Amino acid sequence: MTATLAPPVRIGRAAVGALGALAVATGALESVVTPTLPLLQRELGMSPAEGALLSIMLLITGALVTPVAGTLGDRYGGKRVLIRLMAVVSVGGLVSAVAPNLPVLLLGQVLQGAMVGALPLSFILVRDYLPTGESKLAIGTVSGLFVAGGMAGTLSAGPVAEGLSRHWMFALPTIAVIGATVLVNGLTPQDPPGRSDGVAIDWPGLVLLSGTLVTLMLVLATAPDIGSRPLMVGALVVVLAAFATGWTAVERRAVTPMVDLRMLARPEVWKSCVLTFVICVGTSAAVYLVPQLFAVPADAYGFGADATEIGFFLLPGALAASLAGPLGGIGTRRFGTRPVVTTGIVLMAAALIALAAVHTEIWHLVLGKALIALANGLCVTALVTGTATSVEHGDTGIATGLVLVTRVVGFAVGVQLSGALLTAGTPAGSDIPAESAFATGFVVAGAVTALALLLTRTMNEGVK
Repeated sequence: MTATLAPPVRIGRAAVGALGALAVATGALESVVTPTLPLLQRELGMSPAEGALLSIMLLITGALVTPVAGTLGDRYGGKRVLIRLMAVVSVGGLVSAVAPNLPVLLLGQVLQGAMVGALPLSFILVRDYLPTGESKLAIGTVSGLFVAGGMAGTLSAGPVAEGLSRHWMFALPTIAVIGATVLVNGLTPQDPPGRSDGVAIDWPGLVLLSGTLVTLMLVLATAPDIGSRPLMVGALVVVLAAFATGWTAVERRAVTPMVDLRMLARPEVWKSCVLTFVICVGTSAAVYLVPQLFAVPADAYGFGADATEIGFFLLPGALAASLAGPLGGIGTRRFGTRPVVTTGIVLMAAALIALAAVHTEIWHLVLGKALIALANGLCVTALVTGTATSVEHGDTGIATGLVLVTRVVGFAVGVQLSGALLTAGTPAGSDIPAESAFATGFVVAGAVTALALLLTRTMNEGVK
């Protein structure tokens, strides 16, 4: 057996700074759509359902790319894969910047989604070339800078889109991504490839899961038009069933499946997945509906907020989300999984129902969105932590991967359902949904979230 030698090179502060700059740039590029979605819908003539589809394409791609990027990074070297991945992201950002219509912009967002795999690849570089104590500090710094970049993107997207154009709100962070990638390439050493006999990548499973998720989103996006286009919606449902059936069959037979469905037979895993799905459906309703409600003209029932104001109003929610992870980890360690998840579900359901009843002042929406973001972070952190500590050590990655994939699916489904509700609730000849459509969306999300309490009663308390 060949001994593993310590790497002869160590990265310095400049290299860590370059990775941090890349995290800031990618975080900013990732976050520009949310506060400017009403503006994009107006300029590109999108329906609310189409806007919902645009807002989740990057997330879906990221969920698919991340496990593959990590595996390739371990096998071929983190830097090599990271640079190639960021080249794809840069192309996606440029495509989004010049996009003249929705299909081209969707393509750009799909390519940009590769950025979600950048963080684990950065962590590979940090672990390889720094001692354990320093690597933990560097990983925390890079992760924090990604969150900071997201906040910067949320605040700056509106002023850039309104002062320059929507094209520049994609172009500027893309230029920053390209510059940071050049710095990372120049300042970090070329890490050697890992073992060539590592875990195989489940390419058929990846392709079929991609088809399943994209088709599911298209079904939800076109559902409001089923009366006028029943054949198209029916055909999409058939395609969705075919993709889902094929993916299930492949994953059950694969030696190294992308998502090990056999793990779902364990109660602690399937309960965490169901809870994560339900909680993220509730969260995503607020993520989509609140900015839309801010943008409704003031002479109707909204606030007539522009993209700059929407970004400012969403900032407290982003801050709450950044605090929720550490708080969820502390709470889980002290009290166990079930109490933290139960608290988060009660808080989220109450905030959603309150938003349905009271949304006549800006602070109602700002506070409600912040509470929901906090509750979501508490729940997801506790569920991932609880799942990781309830299975055998060798199954940790598989089990937590299931929970994280479920999180993406729940978020995507919730956003698309909310968009479909607004589309269905928009009177003929108008581009403003009825106020009742927003109330219905909040009520449905709150009721679905509250149903999760039936399952939390059957959970183990969790490791303290």
